[in-house]
Amino acid sequence: MSMSSLILSSVFGSSYTNLMYSLGSSGCGTSGPASCQNTSMVTDTCCFESPGGQILQTQVWDTDVAGSPADSWTIHGLWPDNCDGSYIEDCDPSRDYTDILLDSQGATSTLDYMQQYWLNDDGTNEEFWEHEWATHGTCYSTLNVDCLPSNSPVGAEAVAFFETVVGLFKTLPTYDWLADAGITPSSSETYTLSSLLSALETASGYTPALGCSSHTLSSISWYFNLKGSVIDGDFVPIDTPKRSSCPSRGIKYPPKEG
Repeated sequence: MSMSSLILSSVFGSSYTNLMYSLGSSGCGTSGPASCQNTSMVTDTCCFESPGGQILQTQVWDTDVAGSPADSWTIHGLWPDNCDGSYIEDCDPSRDYTDILLDSQGATSTLDYMQQYWLNDDGTNEEFWEHEWATHGTCYSTLNVDCLPSNSPVGAEAVAFFETVVGLFKTLPTYDWLADAGITPSSSETYTLSSLLSALETASGYTPALGCSSHTLSSISWYFNLKGSVIDGDFVPIDTPKRSSCPSRGIKYPPKEG
C-alpha cells in the first residue's frame, strides 16, 4: 500500500510538552534527566532518548512550492542527532511503513495540518513524510515498538512521531517572530545575520541555526533536549551547538512565488 493510503483511510517558556498524542501515556514521566544532560549512564532508553538526544526541529523557506503558505515557514522534520553532533539514519527498515492510517488512529487534525505545512518540493507530500519517518523517526529510542503502550496498533509510533513534529512546529512561529522585528520577505531588501538571529533570540529566548543557499535564507534548525518520551515528554530548548551557514550580511529573504 502506498503512503497515499495514509491520507485516505508560542514562546518556549521552559519546555514544550506534546499534548497531541493519540497513543495515551508513555508511562515515562518527565522527572528524569534531559537527553544529553545526564551525568551517569541511563539504561532505560524507552524513557530516555539515546543516543539521539540532541533534537533538531527543522524548517524550510521554500519559495517555489505550490500551495506553500506565504506567511509561514514549513516543516522539514525532527532529527535526533547524537549528543556530539553526529547522527545515524534509517535505523529500522522493518518499520518503513507505507500504510500509516493517521485518520483511523485519531490524528485527522494532524493530517490536515501536515497537508498545509509539511510540503514536498520534489514529489508528493506523502513521499516526504514517509522519508522523514524512515530516515529519522525510526532512530528514536523512545519510539521503539517495545516502548509503546500495550495493544498499540501497527504504526502507532509513526503516528506519534508525526503528531509530535506538528505540535512542536506550532510553538516555533519563525515567520511571525521575524516579522515582529520588521523582517519580512522582500524582493529588494537584504538582512544581516546578526539582525535575523537577534530577532529570533529576542522572541524565543534561544539561538537557532540559520541555513542559506548562497546568500538566500532557506532553513532554520531549533535545538532541544528531551525529558521522557517523544510520545509525551518535555522538549527542553537549547541554543544551537552549531554555527549558522549564512553569510554575515547581504542575506536575501525572498517572497514565495505562490
